[in-house]
Amino acid sequence: MKILLEVKDEKAPPLVALLKELKFVKTTTISPAKALLLKEMKEAVDELKLIKKGKKKAKDAEKFLKSL
Repeated sequence: MKILLEVKDEKAPPLVALLKELKFVKTTTISPAKALLLKEMKEAVDELKLIKKGKKKAKDAEKFLKSL
């Protein structure tokens, strides 16, 4: 299982140290840009789920492209 955590900078070092002590946990630090990309992708997937459930209306692709 993969878990993404968002922690304040000043609180991160002790948490990372603790996690690294656990033999069954592998830690990886990602760049702020990659974290933003992951967040935006999750938001997009969540929006698609809402559209599929009929809780949100999809935008017409042609209208969207013409507006650019």
